[in-house]
Amino acid sequence: MSLPNDLFQFSALPAAVLLAIPLGGFMARVYNGERTRLSPLLAPCEDFCYRFCGVDKNDDMGWQRYAVAMLFSNLVLFILLLLMLLAQPALPLNPQKLPGLSWLLALHTAISFVSNTNWQNYSGESSLSYFSQMMGLTVHNFVSAASGMAIAIALIRGFARRTTATIGNFWVDLTRSVLYILLPLSLLAALFLVSQGVIQNLSPARAVSLVEGATTEQPRLDGLGHPMLDQAGKPLTAKVTVTKATIPMGPVASQEAIKELGTNGGGFFNANAAHPFENPTPLSNFVEVLLILLIPAALTRTFGVMVGNPRQGWALLGVMLFFLVLALSMLHWRESASTPMLHQLGIVGGNLEGKELRAGLAGTTMFEVATTATSCGAVSAMHDSLTPLGGLVPLSLILLGEIVPGGAGSGLYTMLAFAVIAVFVAGLMIGRTPEYLGKKIELREMWMAIVTILIAGVVVLIFSGLAMITPSAVATMANPGAHGLSEVLYAFASMANNNGSAFAGLDGNTPFHNLLGALAMLIGRYVPAIAVLAMAGGLAAKKYVPPSLGTLPTDRFPFAFWLTLVILIVGALTFFPALALGPMAEHLTMAGGN
Repeated sequence: MSLPNDLFQFSALPAAVLLAIPLGGFMARVYNGERTRLSPLLAPCEDFCYRFCGVDKNDDMGWQRYAVAMLFSNLVLFILLLLMLLAQPALPLNPQKLPGLSWLLALHTAISFVSNTNWQNYSGESSLSYFSQMMGLTVHNFVSAASGMAIAIALIRGFARRTTATIGNFWVDLTRSVLYILLPLSLLAALFLVSQGVIQNLSPARAVSLVEGATTEQPRLDGLGHPMLDQAGKPLTAKVTVTKATIPMGPVASQEAIKELGTNGGGFFNANAAHPFENPTPLSNFVEVLLILLIPAALTRTFGVMVGNPRQGWALLGVMLFFLVLALSMLHWRESASTPMLHQLGIVGGNLEGKELRAGLAGTTMFEVATTATSCGAVSAMHDSLTPLGGLVPLSLILLGEIVPGGAGSGLYTMLAFAVIAVFVAGLMIGRTPEYLGKKIELREMWMAIVTILIAGVVVLIFSGLAMITPSAVATMANPGAHGLSEVLYAFASMANNNGSAFAGLDGNTPFHNLLGALAMLIGRYVPAIAVLAMAGGLAAKKYVPPSLGTLPTDRFPFAFWLTLVILIVGALTFFPALALGPMAEHLTMAGGN
């Protein structure tokens, strides 16, 4: 690809920042209940939703009621999706006559989409009907993203309000997130993607004859669909001649738009955003990256406006951009440089294995950094084919809690938890009572921030350890050694941090991974969410403390630098040993010529 295309793909990052300014201000007005340009059209729809559901939009909730409402809505939607996946053959819009999912796979999938993870242990085009994709997965893409945004807004109100027991109304925040923000932007994005060639139809899959038959080696599978191995443990294969190809169809553009915008990531097809029907052109790649970054970046602006100090939002966004640019530079550097093995083969143009050339190396690295710096999980390349240090980048971004800029809502409230810890530690160092935005940070807030930040990491390390000592789980690993460890670590990091992307090479559709993965997604989503709401309730009840000469300014460069160090220290202490045994060890092995 040419330099102009590379620069164009990288420009998605500054474009997202520029668009975040007006969008963030608009979102602040929406959540504050102020009139916007969309109000004449959407306010009647909003009021109808409240009347239909029996919701009083003026009823402010304490954090406990807010949390119960969030959990109840997610539970109902989980049950509905689970039943839908099990009863798929009896439901309409199933032209391929696809059967229902097994109960374990349906359980894993339902938890995956309700928790905004969208990890997929199935192939979408051969497992789910159009009805399941539209009424099940696409609906959850809206609601799970809106739930995360609502939690972030509740925490912002905790900082902004003074001596009150309430943090807003969950049903109102959820409705406004969907109606005023996600739906209009998704509609515009879907129309644009259709113009680029992303399909949107209800036609059955089309079978076409190939001009020439192709003979390939395919793995032999047992009765359960698992690869068969010979006595040496190597996969058994068989030659298969293919004379026909099946071209999948479906309502893809509508799901593609919200999967990127809501940082969901669940692909209509198994190849996700690497599939030409999901991401056909360099321009569509640019726009999809923009969609992934847009709402998380805009929420920092929303935060600054709602707390009455826009510079606070800019400080957080500055820290996010530092990590994002660092990760992008690292990944592009490693993937554009040949490895020792490629040098031996005379290949000096970089590592292009597993990448879609229509987007180019720059478009691919930009997409992969964006999707793992947020909790999106959509992929346009095979992460399993990245160089060891290249694979270290998306893995590290997920393990840090996806805060640069993070998922729709979840990124901001996790970053604010880091900010609380940074303020607390700084206050101890200078001998002052820690304060953030005029609120004293005490033991309750510290505990909630610690739980928010560390619970996913604890789950990753424990569950990865269990996978490495359980024979049935070890048997699902396609690669041995350090690379196999990276695959397992990435899988549980992705699920516990609600990302959804995979390193590949791991058979996830097994009882062990379906059950343990579902548990990881539940813990990773709802334990931090409840902790954040508890922190919001405690902060809202506190008095405002005016700044004094000893107050640490949190909207300036020194604090942003200190926050960066805190994030690095927490990440290094938690995950460096595991990373050293995985991608770092693999890099040293590769550098030695193996």
